[in-house]
Amino acid sequence: MIWPKAVQERVKTGHDRELVHAYPYRSACPSTVWGELIKGADADIFLAGYTNYFVWLEQPAFVDTLRRKIASGCRVRFLLGDPEGEVTRQREAIEDVALSVGTRIRISLEHLERLGPLDGLETRFSSSEDAVNHVSLSVFRFDHDALVTPHLARLVGHDSPLLHLRRQGDSGMFDRFAEHAEELWDRGVPQTP
Repeated sequence: MIWPKAVQERVKTGHDRELVHAYPYRSACPSTVWGELIKGADADIFLAGYTNYFVWLEQPAFVDTLRRKIASGCRVRFLLGDPEGEVTRQREAIEDVALSVGTRIRISLEHLERLGPLDGLETRFSSSEDAVNHVSLSVFRFDHDALVTPHLARLVGHDSPLLHLRRQGDSGMFDRFAEHAEELWDRGVPQTP
């Protein structure tokens, strides 16, 4: 054997090499990681969280950053839950927190309105049929990196785990989550800021 067992156990092979880092809580992922991924994305930023509200709060001058990204040719998409939808109301009852799901979605919509209509910026609500699939899994993609949060039963997003994935090849974990988000996007309902 060329490699000692200790090295073999630490070297990632196969699809697990796409896992850059795992956090037990989304809130444990440093905001600098988000900032670096946003800054490094050149072609596509796709925020497919049900509310996406926390990104506006954690990233300084996020509206200006997105304007620069769009002006440089980066496609920016937001997939949100419908603030008036049945799944949103059900999730609010489950979470039972003061900052409701609908309010968090409206925070994102207010920030998107500040961006105004821009070529390269698209916003959709997940379809009513897909909302239950959307609310349970958030996928945030930055070119070939993604931050994925599988939402645990009764917890809000920041209390659920987060996986940082980097695409290494076809049909890996990155592609599976990215395809899930694209499927929700394709069936989503276009919104205008």
